[in-house]
Amino acid sequence: MTELLLAELINKQQLKSDIFKFSVKAPNIVKNAKPGNFIEIRVSEQVEPFLRRPISIYNLDKENGILEFIFQVKGKGTEILSKAEIGAQIDIVGPLGNGTFKYESYQNIAILGGGIGIFPLYELAKSAKNDGKNVNIYIGFRNKDLVMLESEFKEISNKLVLTTDDGSYSQKGFAIDYLEKDINNGKIDAIFSCGPLPMLKAVQKLAIEKNIPCQLSLEEKMACGLGVCLGCAVKTAKSTIENPEYWHVCKGGPVFNAKDIDIS
Repeated sequence: MTELLLAELINKQQLKSDIFKFSVKAPNIVKNAKPGNFIEIRVSEQVEPFLRRPISIYNLDKENGILEFIFQVKGKGTEILSKAEIGAQIDIVGPLGNGTFKYESYQNIAILGGGIGIFPLYELAKSAKNDGKNVNIYIGFRNKDLVMLESEFKEISNKLVLTTDDGSYSQKGFAIDYLEKDINNGKIDAIFSCGPLPMLKAVQKLAIEKNIPCQLSLEEKMACGLGVCLGCAVKTAKSTIENPEYWHVCKGGPVFNAKDIDIS
């Protein structure tokens, strides 16, 4: 059940110069949320900025009713949000999204993320590990300066592969190349991914070629989060020029089966 509330900010961390981690009290959202859900945040009581900002859920502390999310400052709205102080009331709607990660039918899962796309994958990995799944995590960054959450992901994985494009830290190259090696060795039953669109296209292509179930979390601008504004459409795989067909990421997703969408 979706809820609108003012959630108290109880902890704030600056992970990078432009990336912040917020922890808020939101017991009902935490109770109802699943891996892959997101929230919408109103960043100001003023008319400008008017639209809410969609932010993926990073972690659900079900025991204490605490919701954690991580965001990057990209514009005026997220800049305003980043200046909130502990004790502030954050205007949140959530959990949102009907398409969530479904890992229950698989035992050996691969979780692959790139850059800030790793944030919604933490709760997925944690939940799957707690349910006894073999969790293989592959996360990639452009360089050493952008690496984050390494210890957090290592703690909830059976195997962690961390790559940098330029080789300035850990393994050199792209995370998907290490995933492909494990797929070829028969170690992976399903793939779950979030990150930049070029990476998702590569993951989708790999999964289809290898005939491995794959779920992708898409990142789109979602002003309302409810399917009303129609601003986050994604073409379905069945769509044609004569009969165009679209889903809305906020309502049908943000997680989709890779075979069901056209992100080419």
